Amino acid sequence: MTSRYDSLGVSANKNEVHKAISKLSKGLYPNAFCKILEDIVTQDKEYCNIMHADTAGTKTSLAYLAYQETGDLSVWKGISQDAIVMNIDDLACVGCVDNIILSSTIGRNKSLIPAEIINEIISANQSFIDKLKEYQINIISGGGETADVGDIVRTIDVGITAFARMKREDLIINNIQAGAVIVGFSSSGQASYEDEYNSGIGSNGLTAARHDVLTKIYASQYPESFSPELNPEVVFTGTKKLTDTVKYDGKEYLVYKLLCSPTRTYLPVISKILQSHKKSIQGIIHCSGGAQTKVLKFVKNVKIIKDNLFDLPPVFQLIKSEMKYSLKELYSIYNMGHRLEMYVNPESVESIINISKSFHIDAKIIGRVESSDKTEVCIENQGEIFHYHE
Repeated sequence: MTSRYDSLGVSANKNEVHKAISKLSKGLYPNAFCKILEDIVTQDKEYCNIMHADTAGTKTSLAYLAYQETGDLSVWKGISQDAIVMNIDDLACVGCVDNIILSSTIGRNKSLIPAEIINEIISANQSFIDKLKEYQINIISGGGETADVGDIVRTIDVGITAFARMKREDLIINNIQAGAVIVGFSSSGQASYEDEYNSGIGSNGLTAARHDVLTKIYASQYPESFSPELNPEVVFTGTKKLTDTVKYDGKEYLVYKLLCSPTRTYLPVISKILQSHKKSIQGIIHCSGGAQTKVLKFVKNVKIIKDNLFDLPPVFQLIKSEMKYSLKELYSIYNMGHRLEMYVNPESVESIINISKSFHIDAKIIGRVESSDKTEVCIENQGEIFHYHE
């Protein structure tokens, strides 16, 4: 990764984290997208337990800026969804799409984050759970903790821990082989279960997006929104204000709406696909940290070829226009148009795509898997070919 990305205090590949946990147990199925444990609850050999934790990341800092500039409380509803989806969509990659317990953890600087924001986040958690119930997806709120920790949190941190128990025979364990077809599911548009247009930004790369797109005026207005240890040369180096309007393909978008758009969940889609095509699925990848290179952690001696990607949605056109990185690097930071991909047998492709489109989510074949003596991802874009290795 470039020195600029490192200088922002973030890492797309999380090498330090992976090194720290390298000696820990990887669970019952090391190649599963999530760590799978024995059924600690009942000791039933036919079942397993899954626990997962994640946060909305630095997208909360972006929401803070947007709220300060516009007073739009709905950005916090989006943060609630971000934290939940970053958990449940990871669980979905191992086939877990129902009966999930969530616990919320919020750490805030009380001097800057008033009660109305906390209320909005907590209320939004339940609203999102209720929405998924309409699609026969049962998620239960297990409570949580809200702490005033201004000494260690500059604005607010919003996280979720998820727990589920399921039959081992229902698991999806990544076993991606040559001959598989890659189906990508669009991260943008408006799904049938979404209330408005989703930009597709997700919850990864937001530190870079914030500092690359937004103008320097926010550095002096809101010094609490970034780390004081950062080099001023990398802080808010873009040209856009949050309230600016940008135009793509004849449509106008508010910058803050594009950047704060909530992370889409694919649970209703995945749940329906699993009902009829589970045996055809070789693997499911949530293109979160590492973006289009995420799959590298779950394959060996294959070439992942992605040569038919989606056109860049407006939010990624915006980021690209302000970018301080190469296009190759952007594909390892942002999902760039699809945040979910399934590796499937060819005979199921058409039906899987049709199921996705029934939810108004575009899907298509984005590539294929070929045998190789090394492990790599190859992305083709407008005549350029980018190679990535683990």
